[in-house]
Amino acid sequence: MLKIGDTLFDLSQMGEIFHGKFIERKNRFIGIVEVEGKEYICHIADTGRLKEILTEGRDIILVKNPPTLKTDFKLIACKMEQWALINTSIHSKIARNAIEKGVLGFIPEKVKSEVKTGKSRLDFLVDNIYIELKGSNLLIGDKCIFPDAPTVRGLKHLNELIELKKSGNEAGILIMALRDCNCFETNKELDPDFSLAFDKAIKHGVKFFGFKVKIKNNKVVYNGQLNIC
Repeated sequence: MLKIGDTLFDLSQMGEIFHGKFIERKNRFIGIVEVEGKEYICHIADTGRLKEILTEGRDIILVKNPPTLKTDFKLIACKMEQWALINTSIHSKIARNAIEKGVLGFIPEKVKSEVKTGKSRLDFLVDNIYIELKGSNLLIGDKCIFPDAPTVRGLKHLNELIELKKSGNEAGILIMALRDCNCFETNKELDPDFSLAFDKAIKHGVKFFGFKVKIKNNKVVYNGQLNIC
């Protein structure tokens, strides 16, 4: 089973790693960064608001892109109270490794990714449990919060999990906390619809699973269990 400090993903798999400073966000996908005294264009995979994270002068971790791409770097993480992973493109890989190592409380026999069900595509089918993954990078006080922007897609996934449970299937939501917090809470003020659906899902028997990660020595490591506040 998982122990704190166990490696879930090696960032070097993505390419050559650089450190730099964040300058500004031009749009949802593009940012300007400084690396070794020069300005470059970087790709931002996380389309959330990230207002308290993507601030001028923030220390960042990047991966160098091949010259065939339009951007020079991929933005991987920002220095907060710890290195906060903000690259959503690797969330699924990290979570799958965590699942295979027992983050759900058991070692599964089979894990399928991107499973079509109803009108949605959920992240995993773990043995007989449908699992949807969400990454939380918003920290308020000692709580990890999701979402940091209204999410119609997230609401759709919760409703799909509820319908699966009603039809006799096992279903769960897996929260991966990207910050160091004590517990998880939905963002009731920013997205009341998602919060209501989350509470409804739990009441209908959709299981909650949560875990924390952090970056250490350019590796994403397991940083403990996460519970609902």
